[in-house]
Amino acid sequence: MTVETILSHIRSLRAVVGNDEVRGMSAAQLDKLDESICQIIYELVGKSLPGSDTPYHRVASWADAIERDAPIEIFTTNYDLLMEEALEDRRVPYFDGFAGVRKPFFDLRAMEEDAFPPRWARLWKLHGSINWYQTSKAGVLRGATNEKGLKRVIHPSHLKYEESRRMPYLAMIDRLRAFLKKSTSTLILCGYSFRDEHLNEVIVQGLQSTQTAIAFGLLFGKLNDYPDAVRLAVQRPNLSLLARDGAVISGREGKWKEGEKDAAASSVSAWVTWAPTIGANAAGKLNPELKLGDFAVLGEFLHELIGNAYVPAESAHAK
Repeated sequence: MTVETILSHIRSLRAVVGNDEVRGMSAAQLDKLDESICQIIYELVGKSLPGSDTPYHRVASWADAIERDAPIEIFTTNYDLLMEEALEDRRVPYFDGFAGVRKPFFDLRAMEEDAFPPRWARLWKLHGSINWYQTSKAGVLRGATNEKGLKRVIHPSHLKYEESRRMPYLAMIDRLRAFLKKSTSTLILCGYSFRDEHLNEVIVQGLQSTQTAIAFGLLFGKLNDYPDAVRLAVQRPNLSLLARDGAVISGREGKWKEGEKDAAASSVSAWVTWAPTIGANAAGKLNPELKLGDFAVLGEFLHELIGNAYVPAESAHAK
């Protein structure tokens, strides 16, 4: 059981407690417990990036460097502020659904109209953020606040919380649906375990309704570690999985083909490594391991795509 599972359970109890008690706890006690758990989550993930050349920075640089007619849309289930930090370090303009300076407020109309230039990235935090707060009058606000009694807007699941608190979650999910409706959309998933059934449903429905859209799941571990993902990809040809030891492509599951030692040695890269094959008749054979499911390796891959000639905006400004 994780802290997110516990938080979901507490909110389920809070939704039915009314003026009574459930499991020996009142509504006020459940609210206090919810607040305390959100504070624990904040303390765990409220960290800064360790430097200025992290995988997050490389994703931000890639988003800034590529020419495009449509904006890059980044969907994340993380609560932390690491992607925001990297985008700002690289001076990449982005819109996250909020508007304003003193107390940025959630602006559904701006999300729906989407009138920002294509060079602006979009950052959609599907499960909320450690710096989102629910207020009684102004709705959901982003940023530091000194007001007491505010609830952090963190959604570990798709439970039906009070609508005002849930609104950003619904709007972010709608952005994912809209993205997958585009005939040329390409969704790259990294670090996603495919254990969120509701999110899986949104992705699969989008790929079913728009068969020219494609999705690639970059898995950190081996295929057997992701049975839910394999089940979905086998049934959905435009969902491909690329795992450490194999893949599911066009609905067909298979392992990476082993290679001869000399041939494998000539094709070494940062995202493919080769390990000796174990077992009978394995002499001279090597097994490839695809490592793009490692976010750090994906960052290296994106960095190579844009090349060393790319100069981040802050570096150009410094000159």
